[in-house]
Amino acid sequence: MNPALTSGTTTEPVILDAKQLTSDPELEARFAESVHQILGDLVRGGAALGWIEPPSRDDVAELLGRVVSAVQAGDAALRAAYLDRRLVGLGFWLRYTRPTHRPHADLEKIAVEAAAHGRGVGRRLTAALIADAREQAIEVLTLDARGDNTNALHLYRSLGFTEYGRLPDFVAVGEHRYDKVFYMLDLRRQS
Repeated sequence: MNPALTSGTTTEPVILDAKQLTSDPELEARFAESVHQILGDLVRGGAALGWIEPPSRDDVAELLGRVVSAVQAGDAALRAAYLDRRLVGLGFWLRYTRPTHRPHADLEKIAVEAAAHGRGVGRRLTAALIADAREQAIEVLTLDARGDNTNALHLYRSLGFTEYGRLPDFVAVGEHRYDKVFYMLDLRRQS
C-alpha cells in the first residue's frame, strides 16, 4: 500500500506518478476500471475529452497501455489524483514521435470527476505534469482544448500557457460546433 495514501479523510488530493501507481497492486488493479468510470461519466455529462460517446473499457485499456508503455520508454508522464484511495482524476502528456518534434510533448488529457471539481485537483495534476516535463527536458508543452471549456482554458492560462492558434468551429458534436484552441508552455524560457 502506498504510504502517501491514507485510509482516513483527506481534503487535499494525493498526486501519484506512474511508478507510484504501478507499485501499489491494489491501486493498479483498480486503475483502468476507475479511469473508465471517470471518463464515461464526464463524457456522458458533456465534457470535452475527445469522445462523443463514452469510451469502452477496451478503448480505455488500450489508451492506458499506450501511455504506460510510453512512460516506461521515457516518452510520457502519467499522473493520478486520489482522495482517500479513490481515483478522482488523471492526466498525461506524450512526447511527439516525429524526430524533428522530439524535444516537445503534448498534454493530451486532464480529467477530474465531477464530484471533485473545485478542489484544485486539475491544477495539481497539471502542475505535476509540467514539473515532469521540466524534469524530462521537454522544451515546449502543448495542448488543445475545446473553445467552450472556459474553466480548463482559465486553468491553463493561470499556469503560464499562452494561446498560439484557434480553428473556428472545428470540433463537431452533433449539430454543435466549437473552436479548437491551441495552447503552449515554453519551458525553455522558465526556470
